[in-house]
Amino acid sequence: MRDVGCPEEELFSFLSSKRQDDLGYRSILSSMCTPPHPVAVRAHMIFIETNLGDPGLFPGTSALEDLLVERLGTLMHRPDAGGYATSGGTESNIQALRIAKKLKPVNSPNVVMPASGHFSFTKACDMLGVEARTVPLDPEFRMNVEMAEDLIDANTVALVGVVGTTEYGMIDPIARLSEIALDRDIFLHVDAAFGGMVAPFLDRPIPFDFRLPGVSSISVDPHKMGMSTIPAGCLLVRDPDWFSRLSVDTPYLTVKREFTLAGTRPGAPVAAAVAVLEYMGRDGMKAVVSGCMENCRRLIEGMETLGCPRAVTPDVNVATFRCERAPPGWRVSMTRQGHMRIVCMPHVTRDVVEEFLADMCDMNA
Repeated sequence: MRDVGCPEEELFSFLSSKRQDDLGYRSILSSMCTPPHPVAVRAHMIFIETNLGDPGLFPGTSALEDLLVERLGTLMHRPDAGGYATSGGTESNIQALRIAKKLKPVNSPNVVMPASGHFSFTKACDMLGVEARTVPLDPEFRMNVEMAEDLIDANTVALVGVVGTTEYGMIDPIARLSEIALDRDIFLHVDAAFGGMVAPFLDRPIPFDFRLPGVSSISVDPHKMGMSTIPAGCLLVRDPDWFSRLSVDTPYLTVKREFTLAGTRPGAPVAAAVAVLEYMGRDGMKAVVSGCMENCRRLIEGMETLGCPRAVTPDVNVATFRCERAPPGWRVSMTRQGHMRIVCMPHVTRDVVEEFLADMCDMNA
């Protein structure tokens, strides 16, 4: 730490130089985040100092968290779902497995999840002392349900399905998993951190939410396709009383017990998430998703014309290709199977897609 403070102009010159070292989103094609909507930024700044970890001091912000849960719960066909704002899918997934383990105390707990599961489940299982049983994928990179059934036993505390897999943008057969969960009396967690703000707005929605009676919990991230500021996630559960299993005493706060994982929780991104949902409405969100899906289809069409076939036809706006490299200046990622991966987020507009395809063409000329 400096002995004498830095002049403001010098300080912000330094900070600006560091910010300029960051990449601009226009050239980033691999991220599941996107620049926040302007109304999200405006709302975020209004609530910048709020702390949901001590909600009695910020009752207005706490009411917005309740509204966020109600809005997302309604979107997932359960307006009275329990829930709270998390830092994102990782926290939501950890908390869902904590609940599942508490609801079924066994000596050697295990979780059955697809090979496409997010790495946050590896963290969760390590933290909770739970065995992770990984289910292979079918040829279209969805969870192989028949093989999942073979891995379930009396010590299985949770079954996991994914809506919008990180690598291939696929939706697992959640309806079938719901049937298994009901039949075997197992907690079913749906990781819809990415796809939760996509699937409800598709032209032909695939059932994945609380309409399916076997679904116990859902994670969804407004800071992804919801265009909120970072970090903004949400965990929804079918029965609000389940959160009581996680409660701890907090005697020196305005609430005497809390069930969240983090103590201090920023209210600003929650306000930002609510702002986007209220501003956009269903029609607005449907238009955003429709545009992203159309750009994804155009990207796939263009890449295949250039001799880079798709690895699979995605359910949501993630495109993968049998292609070795991207043109200079573009940031893509590669899947574990060696396929080029591009996420068609709202900032990946039609102009960006066409520019990328033109650069691909020039590179292959």
